[in-house]
Amino acid sequence: MAKNSIVTFAQDVRDETNKIVWPSRRELGVSTVMVMIMVVAASMFFLGVDAVLKWGVEKVLFGI
Repeated sequence: MAKNSIVTFAQDVRDETNKIVWPSRRELGVSTVMVMIMVVAASMFFLGVDAVLKWGVEKVLFGI
């Protein structure tokens, strides 16, 4: 097992960071909006599921 020096490690890290491709401002904006839309959609879905389950549990337990 070969041991790498700290200098070799730092060079490897620098080489890898040079390979990073950052999104453009437009891509970042579109991705952010899509994430927000999905969060709202998931929130509404789980709100609906929670309401239905609450209604069902109340019917079974309390006969309301």
